[in-house]
Amino acid sequence: MTLQVSARSGAIVSMMAVATLISAARLLAQIPAARDVVKPAAYASFEPVARGKEMEIAVVMKIRDGYHVNARQTTFDYLIPTDLQADAPTGFKTGAVSYPKGTLHKFNFTKDKPLNVYTDTVVLRLPVSVGANAPLGEQHIALKLRYQACSTDVCLPPATLPVDAVIHVSAKESNPSHAELFPKQ
Repeated sequence: MTLQVSARSGAIVSMMAVATLISAARLLAQIPAARDVVKPAAYASFEPVARGKEMEIAVVMKIRDGYHVNARQTTFDYLIPTDLQADAPTGFKTGAVSYPKGTLHKFNFTKDKPLNVYTDTVVLRLPVSVGANAPLGEQHIALKLRYQACSTDVCLPPATLPVDAVIHVSAKESNPSHAELFPKQ
C-alpha cells in the first residue's frame, strides 16, 4: 500500500510540475518584445516645405493596450524616460523636442506613489528649420526613439527604435499637412 501511495504521489507531483511549466511557457509567450509595444510614425507639418521655412515633425507613438511607457518627466530618477533624438542632415537644424505631460497611474508595484506615464497614443513634436540652401526633393531626418515599456506585471528592457522622418523640400512652395497633428499652422 505504501508503494502505491508513493507512486501515485510522485505521478501527481510530476503532473503538477508539467502543468506549472506549461503555464509559465504560455505566460512568457504572451509577453511581447519591447520593440513591439510601441509603433512610432513620423509626420511633417508641411508637404512640401519651402527652403527657409520653420516646420515641425510629429512622432506619433501608438502604445499597445495593457502597456505604458515612462513619460519624459519620470516619477523616480531610476526610471528610464521617453527620449527622442534627431540626426539632422546638412541644411536642417532641429530644436528641442516638445514632450506632452504624462498621466499619473498607480500600479501594483508602486503602492506609495503613482508613476508619470504615457499610454494609448502620444505625440512628440520636433521643431525643424529648413535652411535656405537645403537640398531640394525628398530628404530624411533620422530619429531614434528610446523608451521602457511596462505592463502591470512586468517591465521590458529599454528599447530604441529608428524612425525615419521624410521631408519634401521645395524651392518656394509650402503646403500645410496633417492638420489633425498641427492645428496651429
